[in-house]
Amino acid sequence: MSHPVTGIDHCYLLVNDLDTSLAQFQRLGFTISPRGLHSASKGTANHTIMLSHNDYFELLGVANPTPENAPRRALLQKDGEGLYAMAGRIEDAEEGKKQLKELGVEVSNVQRFDRPVTLPDGSEGVAAFSIFSFPAEKVPVGIAFVCQHHTRETVWLPELMTHKNGAVALAGMVARYDEPEKAANDYAKLFAAGSVAAVAGGWSVDTGNVPVIFLDADALQHRYGTLETARTPASGFAVLQILVQDLAVTRAVLDASQTPFQPTSNGIAVDPSLASGAIIEFIQG
Repeated sequence: MSHPVTGIDHCYLLVNDLDTSLAQFQRLGFTISPRGLHSASKGTANHTIMLSHNDYFELLGVANPTPENAPRRALLQKDGEGLYAMAGRIEDAEEGKKQLKELGVEVSNVQRFDRPVTLPDGSEGVAAFSIFSFPAEKVPVGIAFVCQHHTRETVWLPELMTHKNGAVALAGMVARYDEPEKAANDYAKLFAAGSVAAVAGGWSVDTGNVPVIFLDADALQHRYGTLETARTPASGFAVLQILVQDLAVTRAVLDASQTPFQPTSNGIAVDPSLASGAIIEFIQG
């Protein structure tokens, strides 16, 4: 039986205030979708940042407190805003759940939901998804689930996929964890590719497209220098890496918006205080 999770589809930042986060990521040079409102029971809303290489990330906030979003509100109160979740890529959620069960991987029931989408002509469409989650006790860092898209044509809109900063794809996620090798091996089980490799100060997981790296606290701070790594959520991810076409263009955009950044071994990075609790690292492809 083959493993059905072929990579990372998207990830999300859980944020305190969507208006503030929207302004921050606009200053970073991203084109951002109009706000999407989820169901009354979910009580959440989001903005998406769609990328041309077939993945994306989103800013997710609580619009109205409900019992269903109580765990997200508890996370924000406990650890603050930041990069909390990644969604695996899957073609068929129902069939994928069966395949994972046969492989001995426990998951939740499949849920289908949708949200309204404002289309380029001003009309309203629907974005529909099927998701299921991996149990929290099996996921050492953050939240892990999988996502099937039923309406890709209302999500990957061409006018949303061109960004001033030249962003084209997710390039990686980095987490702080005291036992990075254990975390990497646990995460590897969630993906068909699922291999691990040692890196300086930690371990990296091959997910099939977007690597997930686990570093101990000292290695994370060493890698990101003067950036405030402690401001990233202890129970989430610390860094979102973004692939860009030309770092010179990205630097110019950040300079124009008076957003400070620092060089890294891979590119340039922005402090979590300026990006809703996540270090944003731009890497040239």
